[in-house]
Amino acid sequence: MAISTVGVLGCGLMGAGIAQVCAQAGYTTIVREVEEPLLRKGLGRIEKFLADGVTRGKVTPEARDATLGKLSGTTKFEDFARCDLVIEAIIENVDEKRRAYAALDAVVGEAAIFCSNTSSLCITELAAATRRPDRFGGLHFFNPVPLMKLVEVVRGLSTTDETYRAVFAFAQSLGKEPITAPDRPGFIVNRLLVPYLLDAVRAYENGLGTLEDIDKGMTLGCGHPMGPFTLLDFVGLDTTYYIANIMFEEFREPQYAPPPLLKRMVLAGRLGRKSGQGFYKY
Repeated sequence: MAISTVGVLGCGLMGAGIAQVCAQAGYTTIVREVEEPLLRKGLGRIEKFLADGVTRGKVTPEARDATLGKLSGTTKFEDFARCDLVIEAIIENVDEKRRAYAALDAVVGEAAIFCSNTSSLCITELAAATRRPDRFGGLHFFNPVPLMKLVEVVRGLSTTDETYRAVFAFAQSLGKEPITAPDRPGFIVNRLLVPYLLDAVRAYENGLGTLEDIDKGMTLGCGHPMGPFTLLDFVGLDTTYYIANIMFEEFREPQYAPPPLLKRMVLAGRLGRKSGQGFYKY
């Protein structure tokens, strides 16, 4: 399965990062947003990231120009017609994804592969909403996409060996380190990470220590780059809450149940860095 043109559905934080690394790897890359202002914002994020890289000496001006030359934006599904692979990176809502897949199926060639960047939803369920469940897989990137080396490659029940190999090789071609993850909520990383974060919230609720001391304990005592509360604020409390609920619905085990404090903070709009306040103020 030769891949030369890549479509990215969604130009938010994750979609923009995915589009950037695809273009940097030399793929002709088309990224779509629902409306022009959102598209301009996403493309502007890519341009700023590359410009900052040039300023810091991490990216050459020639590499920046080559990346931007491989990248184009659109608000139309029709512009994905020539894509060999489409990566969906839109809102974590099954109905929204189904509508997007239906629109893509109508214009993209039969041999094209679809991938979802979902961090929590069932790949088999998403694949079943398309005309190509055999050519569908999970391709879960991590934020910030241009800097994080890991990608989880997820096989649904219908994913063929050929599709899996093509997606795995594609992830490697981006300069990433792919791992194979099962089609279960949380895959590998969030299956291990989310219970740790939830347990940190419970421990804080029970008076284990201050936010600062718990974070310092895990960074200096365990060598973690971020403490659990700094990481929660970075990821987004709403995102963690959403993933935890999906995992709890699947497994019905207490370790996946969101603690009351996390729920209340989400309801109060304290979502972390993106809202200006989470466990810490920004």
